[in-house]
Amino acid sequence: MDPIQLFLERYGVLVLDGGLATQLEFRGCDLSGGLWSARLLHDEPDLIRQVHSDYLWAGADCIISASYQATIPGFVAVGLDVETAVQLLQRSSQLALLARDDYWQQVTNKDGRLRPLVAASIGPYAAYKADGSEYTGVYDLDEGGLLDFHQERWQILDSTAVDLFACETIPNFEEAHALAQMLHTTPDRYAWFSFACRDGYHISDGTPIAHCAAFLDAYPQVAAIGINCTAPRFIPELIRQVQRATRKPIIVYPNSGEIYDGKNQAWTGESVPAEFGTFSREWRRLGAGLIGGCCRTTPAHIRQIRDRFRWEIMEKNVRD
Repeated sequence: MDPIQLFLERYGVLVLDGGLATQLEFRGCDLSGGLWSARLLHDEPDLIRQVHSDYLWAGADCIISASYQATIPGFVAVGLDVETAVQLLQRSSQLALLARDDYWQQVTNKDGRLRPLVAASIGPYAAYKADGSEYTGVYDLDEGGLLDFHQERWQILDSTAVDLFACETIPNFEEAHALAQMLHTTPDRYAWFSFACRDGYHISDGTPIAHCAAFLDAYPQVAAIGINCTAPRFIPELIRQVQRATRKPIIVYPNSGEIYDGKNQAWTGESVPAEFGTFSREWRRLGAGLIGGCCRTTPAHIRQIRDRFRWEIMEKNVRD
């Protein structure tokens, strides 16, 4: 059964986690370099596990593994052998699963809740390139090349006990097409697809998000369709566009609202968790069923989202 559907039937909403890299940086980690947070799978895995735990305690119903930048070519490029690279990919799932299982062992955490999900992150080719192509969708590979790029990691992560895949921050429609083809190789595996968007209507490469949603609507294994790694101000219109093209659940986990200055490699502005929580009510009203945060969001943001929906969830439990 689609693991997301059970949450939506029971609660009406599923709360996702927030930014992994953000929390690791707050803990003093240097994430410079092409591997970004994936480097810590090798260097400091316990920190990754702790961040997963932080989000569970903040109220997340689903945590996402630290495999966004993790690829065999990426690990090999920094001097690791293929065997170690495979083990690190598997570790990304194991750390999230361990954090979830530790959390679930405490009886009080089971009160009125379903066991939280673990989603394995399938980051885009852009994350491996580390050249900013998440924001442009301009690639040097065609669909066949993208299939080859994703295939090995897909199979490795499928060998782990995660609940589903998170095909996230997709900036390029050809890549969405390639990832959808991968579903045929794992017929029992569900995945959500979320896109990086440049405005309220288009993903990064200029493809209308409604077109992307309509294409994915035909795939039974696609559990949800939506948006991540995008400015909050674009989310309301993007939800409307997706909703017109599919009846599948809509997923949104935007950035905090701060603005990234690529020239100076720094974030500017400020994000107020309570304000982000207020936004989440609007996204829910417009039709989003899975809601969380991406870059620069923290457990405080997720706690605010959880608090906004706490009474809605309790009332639904009473009615059921």
